[in-house]
Amino acid sequence: MLLLTPVFAFGQTGPNNSDAGTPAVPPLKTTVTVSSAVANEVPTSIVVLNTEELQLIPGIETDDRLRQIPGFSLFRRSSGLVANPTTQGVSLRATGSSGASRTLILWDGFPINDPFGGWVYWDRIDPDYIGEVDVNRGAATSVFGDRAMGGTISLFSPPEQNQHLVADVMAGNEDTMDAAAGYSNLWGLWGLSLHSRALTTDGYYITPEPVRGSVDTKANVRFATGDMRLDYLGITNRLSLHFDALAEERQNGTRLTHNSTGLGLLGLNYTHSWSNDQISFLGFHSEEQFHSTYSSVSLNRDHETLTSRQTVPVQDTGGALYWQHHAHSWHTIAGADTDDTHGVSNDYSYSAHKLTQSGGTLLGHGLFGQGDVSFGRVRLFAGIRHQFTGLRGETFVSPNGGIAVGLKRFRLRASGYRSFRSPTLNELYRSFRVGNALTLANSDLVPEGLVGVETGFDWNTETSAVAFTLFRNELNNLIDNATISITPTLILRQRENFPSALSRGLEFNVNHRWQHWRAEAGYMYADARLASGQRIPEVPKQQGTAQLVFSAGKTLIAGGIRSYSLVFDDDLNQFKLPGYASLQLSAQQRLTRRLSAVASIDNLLDRTYLVALTPSPNTGSPRLWRVGLRWSGSIK
Repeated sequence: MLLLTPVFAFGQTGPNNSDAGTPAVPPLKTTVTVSSAVANEVPTSIVVLNTEELQLIPGIETDDRLRQIPGFSLFRRSSGLVANPTTQGVSLRATGSSGASRTLILWDGFPINDPFGGWVYWDRIDPDYIGEVDVNRGAATSVFGDRAMGGTISLFSPPEQNQHLVADVMAGNEDTMDAAAGYSNLWGLWGLSLHSRALTTDGYYITPEPVRGSVDTKANVRFATGDMRLDYLGITNRLSLHFDALAEERQNGTRLTHNSTGLGLLGLNYTHSWSNDQISFLGFHSEEQFHSTYSSVSLNRDHETLTSRQTVPVQDTGGALYWQHHAHSWHTIAGADTDDTHGVSNDYSYSAHKLTQSGGTLLGHGLFGQGDVSFGRVRLFAGIRHQFTGLRGETFVSPNGGIAVGLKRFRLRASGYRSFRSPTLNELYRSFRVGNALTLANSDLVPEGLVGVETGFDWNTETSAVAFTLFRNELNNLIDNATISITPTLILRQRENFPSALSRGLEFNVNHRWQHWRAEAGYMYADARLASGQRIPEVPKQQGTAQLVFSAGKTLIAGGIRSYSLVFDDDLNQFKLPGYASLQLSAQQRLTRRLSAVASIDNLLDRTYLVALTPSPNTGSPRLWRVGLRWSGSIK
């Protein structure tokens, strides 16, 4: 199913956010992903955000902040703050439109895509406690398996520092309280970091007032997280032990619908290095329990009836072993990995008074190799993966190749690749209901495939950067929700493999710095259509973002805008969600060397916009503001 291992390690990479005079040990990045230090040495488009950039983007959750990158989207346009977690799968470059991610999300090298459904619990990660985010739009490596069909997002924790403390206390409208604290320390070659966060909010109504009935309540969330990392940072031997846990409860917008999740992951990463070689082992085990209720609502929204209750226990175990070699003009990596997921959906029907169990085990394993070689200013890339995955024993071969050419301040790049994604246990076995839209599972689904090509250029100076990319992705057997019938009280859909689809378009990013100012903008055009001609649901044809940052002395102020064209909420393109634009504002004022006042506002103009038609309309986040204090520094 998964394969979580590295992209490449061209030398040591990673963020360094140490205080002046306080040394920080580089984080353990032996799970190698493309980072800022090597973004100019790969044939694909890479976006890198550091701690300061993430903290200046308004948003309570990490997914809210990553929306600043055009092409990043969840299944629907709603924020992960109050959305049902099963809708929080990530798509890059319009590669899909369901709750399952077609993008692999790694946290310090370990996968955090839900093993049962592929979605992501974004509240698991504190956006203010991330050292770096690397977004690789495209599957231009054979090192990853099927969860990376459309690209990879790598999240890295800050490096450990001597007796370093971070803490945030925030309060906002809708009775929002957000508190987090983290501590790290170094003892010789050992490093320890601890972090925890708790948030509670009353949330907001997702049903607009003109159609709201007595059954409608605010959608909200309450959660607590904790994570720990213990590192041994030797020269030839490195070891990292990772543990994180999440407990959350959500009300989903009506009196009888709610869900809750408890999960934990334990991971180990070991690397031994020689002068030009590394051998690494990575292993993890996660367990999860998901509970949810579903209901039907009358047309006047004054009567609600429970239809079903679900409990889904999941276990996931995986590992990888790989070898890397680095020479003056060439690098290579080869290895093997495996993943075993077991999950069962226990569904109780209130109308039939019957409990039904469905689920199974997905086993995946693969072999891969990839390398690059330089000839002057030209660098060539090539790789291949052989993968076994799925319930029926499907095998795939995924080759890739690319080229990057450096011409002073310009870099030209091009790549081509083949990737795939197996259906999740959720898509195979778990039916679900949102409002009056019922979507059935389908145990006959087959894996998706993607053949992609991209080309573009980068131009960089000391104060400016421009990146431009053209892309074309041919999709086959795309898994989506196919409409079977529509009545005033029920929309019936089923997950199906659509024979083919095509996503093609362009990306453009630019940023410029001068004196106390920094301006940046991004744009993506994507014409994503099924073979029948209909637009792929939930994919905007155009989206753009812009942000202006002022920094002087102890003051930081950032203002931004995000704009999206219309999308369709169904495969028949009958339910249209109009486009919209929203404004954001954030500010930081340093009060002392370690203490700062912070504030942020999402949807500054309180714009109302649709995120779903089920068939009743659902709306996105209203104006949400938060103010608070942030401490960051040594406790000495």
